[in-house]
Formats: sequence, C-alpha cells, structure tokens
Amino acid sequence: MKKKPVDYSGFRLSRLNEPRFAHAKLLAGWLGYFALYLLTENLIPAEKCHPVHCFLDDIIPFNEWFLLFYVSWYLLVFGSLAYTFFYDVDRFRQVQTYIILTQIIAMAAYILWPTRQDLRPEVFDRDNILTRLMGLIYAFDTNTGVCPSLHVGYSLGILSVFLKDKDLSAVRKGLLTVYVLGICASVCFVKQHSAVDVLAALPMCAVAEYLVFKKELWKKWAR
Repeated sequence: MKKKPVDYSGFRLSRLNEPRFAHAKLLAGWLGYFALYLLTENLIPAEKCHPVHCFLDDIIPFNEWFLLFYVSWYLLVFGSLAYTFFYDVDRFRQVQTYIILTQIIAMAAYILWPTRQDLRPEVFDRDNILTRLMGLIYAFDTNTGVCPSLHVGYSLGILSVFLKDKDLSAVRKGLLTVYVLGICASVCFVKQHSAVDVLAALPMCAVAEYLVFKKELWKKWAR
C-alpha cells in the first residue's frame, strides 16, 4: 500500500513548533552529532585511544567487494530519512529518534573510553577501483572513535523500524534484512571496525530499541 505524501506546502521555519511540522526539529540532532564528531576527532589523539581487537579480526580477511555494502550505508540512512520524512511521519520520528539515541550512547563511549582499531592493511593485495576508493576512505576517515559501531547501530535501527511496518511485504522485509546484515558484516571486511565494535553495537541498539518502542513492547508483553 503506497503511503500518501506529507503536505509541506505551508512549511516555514517560524512554524516548526506547530504539531504539523514539529517532527522536523528532530533533524537538529545531526548538528549536535557532527559538532561532537569534529571535537572528538580533533581533540582526542590516536595515541590516547585504546586499541580494539579480538581473534575474529584475524580470521576475517580484507575484501574490497564489501565496500559496496559499506558505502551504500549512506544511501540507506539518507533514503530512509527522506522517504519517511515525506511519506510516513510516525516512522520518521522512530528512525530519527533511534539514530539520535545511538549517537548519544556512541559519542559518550568515544569520549569516556576513546578507542581505535589498527586493522587496516598497509598494502592492498589487489589494485582495482574498489581498493583505490578504500584508500581514499582511509585517508579522510580516521581509525579512532570506533566502539561501538554507528554503521551497525544506524542500520539495525532502520531495519527494526521497517520490520514493524505492516504495509511492507515479507519479501521486502527479507531483502532489507539481508542487505542490512551485509552492511554490518562489511565494516569488518573492509577493516573499518573490529568485530568487537559490531558486538558492542548490540546492547546500544537494545537500549535504543526499548526507549523508542517501549510502548509497543509493553503492549506486546502484556498480551
């Protein structure tokens, strides 16, 4: 069932406090996140960060093909927010609130217990467009502030919201689940995160899941 678009024809910044447009204020969470991101990236040097590593990191090989999953994460986040913003305000509130909660938890962790990963290959075994792009990503994205993984947190949050959408078919939910799991795995295969970062994202998501859906969870448990 196709949802009707939200009418923003009368939108003005001066009308943000009106119930019709109040949900747009949630986007301000990104301003706080980027401010904290810049501060932690520039004020916490790598040598003061705790290296994160486990035995799984030595088993998981670097594979540049997972870069396709990794970079498509940006499309997943932007696309989910854009679609729900214009077509499903209730889902937008859930997605963006989930993202804000994971941002708060992750940034607190990055500040209180700074982390880094030292898993990136010094030389790629293959030379192709994917490894060259991976090299560019390594160049501008530092290896600090990694545990828990926000790549995983955002992805699981978006998946959770859409799995609860009764208008979404089982096939689409299945495909989305496989896609999100591919993104979660990709952070390890492109050596942007340790497996520890992925596992640490699970309790972070559990907290966000409860806070976002506590009313629905309570009703389910009550039944």
